[in-house]
Amino acid sequence: MARSRYKIYESSHPHFLTFTIINWIPVFTRPDTVKIVLDSLQFMQDQSRLILYGYVVLENHCHLIARADDLNRELTSIKSYTAKRIVQYLEGKNVRRILDQMRLYKKRFKTDRQYQVWEEGSHPQLIQGDEMMRQKLDYIHYNPVKRGYVDKPEHWRYSSARNYAGLEGMISVSTRW
Repeated sequence: MARSRYKIYESSHPHFLTFTIINWIPVFTRPDTVKIVLDSLQFMQDQSRLILYGYVVLENHCHLIARADDLNRELTSIKSYTAKRIVQYLEGKNVRRILDQMRLYKKRFKTDRQYQVWEEGSHPQLIQGDEMMRQKLDYIHYNPVKRGYVDKPEHWRYSSARNYAGLEGMISVSTRW
């Protein structure tokens, strides 16, 4: 099995990150599952473990721009915690179809769990200056527009585009970088 060649070398600098649900299963079509991710990101910020500059959550993946003293450790923590909570939620609601897919697509070597929620890795890309930061924020914020879900980035409620437009977002972000 091939592992990602993308690595975090400068942990304390902002990175563009992508978290993808295993086999692109549409888990985030329910507000409660999105809330699990957003609450986790807000908690990490409240605990001063993560600085979040931008985010978007779509039906089967999310993009972030974030930094932390130990970004690898914090990303592992976020993915582990949210995976457990998402599985608990799906089991509690008896969402067998999604759970069965998460079991089916689970990597064989993951013998310590019944389901796999997230694909491995986060495809980190170091943000190298203001121009790249703006380009990645635009990419994140216009993702729902390009998909035809909304007409304006700030209309997508699960995005930091609202924060950057001067509106109240679902969670806080640092708009000063």
